[in-house]
Amino acid sequence: MGTAKKDVLDAVGPRLRELRRRRGMTLAELARRTGINESTLSRLESGGRKPTLELLLPLAEVYAVPLDQLVGAPHTGDPRIHLRPVSRGALTYVPLSEPGGVQAHKLLIRPSPGAEPEPRSHEGFEWLYVLAGRLRLVLGERTLVLKPGEAAEFDTHVPHWLGPDGDRTVELLVLFGRQGERAHLRARTD
Repeated sequence: MGTAKKDVLDAVGPRLRELRRRRGMTLAELARRTGINESTLSRLESGGRKPTLELLLPLAEVYAVPLDQLVGAPHTGDPRIHLRPVSRGALTYVPLSEPGGVQAHKLLIRPSPGAEPEPRSHEGFEWLYVLAGRLRLVLGERTLVLKPGEAAEFDTHVPHWLGPDGDRTVELLVLFGRQGERAHLRARTD
């Protein structure tokens, strides 16, 4: 095997470990979500097991990243991000950025009749912008309704919940900084 190919394969394990850690997942959680046993995942991350397509495909799906990102395929010069929607219950999110730093997502939240808000808190800072529909934002003790064109930003240590206000799907853009990074948005002043 050529040196360049060996270097690419040797870099897969550390890349997989970094993706898992950035997402705050344990090997046990990743094993549950992918169906790959923990020891195989550990050996993949340490370089003790060669990556195969059979192992990389479920990892790419869980991490919501293109397969070429997992293996460090050479950049083709195409700046487009290949959108891969992920659906969980009434929520569909579309990653709009590569992992690392502030993450950009498009969210579609469908109504769930009878569902009650369950505010949660976690590390990070979030900025959101409503594209369509009406967003119900529960933030601590406050409940706000945002219309298209309105934005909000908040520390995610504050218990929060997002959902549609009414019986229509709400569509929004979200910027999320896992380590508490804020979106530094600047208005043009011409």
